[in-house]
Amino acid sequence: MHISATKLKFLDDVKLELTYQDGKIIRYDMSTMFLKFPQLEELRKNRALFIHGHLDPGGYGIIWNEDLDFDTSSIYEDGEVVGYEETTINQQIGTLLLKTREEMNITQTELSKMTHIDQGDISKIERGTGNPTIAKINKLFRALGKSVSLTLL
Repeated sequence: MHISATKLKFLDDVKLELTYQDGKIIRYDMSTMFLKFPQLEELRKNRALFIHGHLDPGGYGIIWNEDLDFDTSSIYEDGEVVGYEETTINQQIGTLLLKTREEMNITQTELSKMTHIDQGDISKIERGTGNPTIAKINKLFRALGKSVSLTLL
């Protein structure tokens, strides 16, 4: 799944925590990747480099420099869930849309053609940064064969 990270926190050694748009907080030890990607060992040798990493604009990768980066989806899949952060309704809708679309093997471009909603708007909704109308949310999920209902808790 291609869920995006929203926050990055550096811990001791080469450990970090990422918060994802679905609210999961995941801890990851980068040293587990040193054998597979020896160039990442530079992060342990150079603490200043390690703590100056940042999320790419979409939240899909961590970038340290032009030679060192890492995919946040690997951390989401392989890291340790250590907590949850409350999410906004837009983040919840975006995560649900992303999961539903990917389960059906439909691309954003295909969904855009099905709904006549701009692909860029779909991307913003899935990342939780868009502010879609209820009508737009309904249109997107109907195109995926789902109905939308509201439950108050």
